[in-house]
Amino acid sequence: MDSHVFGVTQSLTGKSWIWRPGQYERQGEGLAQQLGMPELMGRLLAARGVSADYAPAFMDPTLRAMLPDPSCLVDMDMAAGRLADAVIQGETVGVFGDYDVDGACSSALMVTLLRQLGCPVTYHVPDRLTEGYGPNAGALRGLAERGARLIVCVDCGTTAHAAFAPLHNAVDIVVLDHHKSEGPPPAVRAVVNPNRLDCPSGLNTICAAAVAFIAAVALLRTLRRRGFFATRVEPDLRESLDLVALATICDVMPLTGLNRAFVIQGLKVMARRSRPGIAALLDVAKLTEAPTAMHCGFALGPRINASGRIAEADMGLRLLLAEDMELATELAQALDAVNKQRQSVEAGISNDAMARAEAQVAGGHGVILLAQEGWHPGVVGIVAGRVKERFNRPALVAGIMDGVAKGSGRSVPGIDLGAAVIAARQSGILATGGGHAMAAGFSAPETALSTFHEFLNDRLASAALGPPSAELMLDGVLGVSSADAALAQMVGRLGPFGNGNDEPLFVLPRARVVKADRIGKDGNTIRVLVEGEGGGRLKALLFRAKDGPLAEALGRVGGAPLHLAGHLRAEFWQGRVSAGFFIADAAPA
Repeated sequence: MDSHVFGVTQSLTGKSWIWRPGQYERQGEGLAQQLGMPELMGRLLAARGVSADYAPAFMDPTLRAMLPDPSCLVDMDMAAGRLADAVIQGETVGVFGDYDVDGACSSALMVTLLRQLGCPVTYHVPDRLTEGYGPNAGALRGLAERGARLIVCVDCGTTAHAAFAPLHNAVDIVVLDHHKSEGPPPAVRAVVNPNRLDCPSGLNTICAAAVAFIAAVALLRTLRRRGFFATRVEPDLRESLDLVALATICDVMPLTGLNRAFVIQGLKVMARRSRPGIAALLDVAKLTEAPTAMHCGFALGPRINASGRIAEADMGLRLLLAEDMELATELAQALDAVNKQRQSVEAGISNDAMARAEAQVAGGHGVILLAQEGWHPGVVGIVAGRVKERFNRPALVAGIMDGVAKGSGRSVPGIDLGAAVIAARQSGILATGGGHAMAAGFSAPETALSTFHEFLNDRLASAALGPPSAELMLDGVLGVSSADAALAQMVGRLGPFGNGNDEPLFVLPRARVVKADRIGKDGNTIRVLVEGEGGGRLKALLFRAKDGPLAEALGRVGGAPLHLAGHLRAEFWQGRVSAGFFIADAAPA
């Protein structure tokens, strides 16, 4: 194949089209023949490093095959043993969580399981503005005063040495986390974290809810060995996979290996709508079909996150713990309203942030760092994500209050932002800071921001990518007549798509628009019917259709043919399956 797809060096959105790196034609042909599938599917599998032997497991991954022995995680056996003691003795357990989706899901998993096992459970989710991220001594002491003899910190705690110290000998603490570690772990009963420097598990890309799930497996195994279930029914942990899937997607974990199995199996649980909180969220988001990874990331996750950003920090957790639909619906509607408020606050920041980011990129910064008095700390992470997407480099955004900047950052694949933020804190630049490869949080005196920016630029030199990415990588060519429902469903089996498992991008060559109209709220979606050069017709959609060359070209019914780049997806409606093409770009043919 030529380096540029159909010779496109500048599309209607200003991108050059290139083939995804790698030579997969020969391997793809062999895979297709062995597996009895179209050659295109063989190439897509080969591009993902899938062999013929592994293909069945890749297409239908199961936890039975992929879940590791929990004991591979350092301190897991100690954690499971202490949790088992609490269950057998009927101790009150305190769960200290976090205010994001992963924190809410991992907290809900542990609270639900421990209550099912007979433990009284109390919990605390810190307020983002007044308490900040992670354990604090006052809140931990409050859990102990409510009777907790064991506190389980989920999605936090790996670096909370100072917060834990005042409770030494007063209460046992178990940490179930996945954030970057630095130096020795805190001196508590157990710190289970695949990102501990001394953990050989290799599970460093799972989220906290996945760590909590594996800890639940270890706990039930320990109780089983102690005979606890001789006269009791053992909880079915598969029912909590919806929480693990939601957290894995929303925490932007790579959707490969074990994570892929968690998400695929968790989405099946989610589709049953057996958890009132999830069912109510799906209803509020007006989702009637089986939920997908995209639904989790763009519809469910933002609503749960909204509570921790600008409202009551524990509202998302309370939703996931709700046991009846009436309460769940009330909470889901409240979260929907809060999310709309969050969108309004975010919109007020984004335009200014984008203009400042563009100036920094033009000035040669490899990392973008933005801070402003009055920017709400609850939405700066979302703005950072938007900036990162637009400029294809790590971005950090902070709000400043009383001379202190509190912010969040988002990174691009291959650049470990969490480690850089931790290093900046260890160097004395930041007051607080931590995270994982793709996301991080920090606080610093306003006067330290220029030093912090310089530190990030120096440490993450590989992030200096030059101009924002102007390349669109495509995976293959589709004829309009061959882009049918059967192929769309087959492509869908390569999902879930996201970080680490990109959704395939195809090109429809020389397609003509035979019908076009604007639909949706404010008419921001263009719906077209395209006809292929060799015949056949296909429905296609362009979302967020701002005015510009791409929208104008799609609106010219009967105009010159276009090469269309986009995703082929199966669409389900009233028991019927059809193929839809979701446009990402176009170029004159």
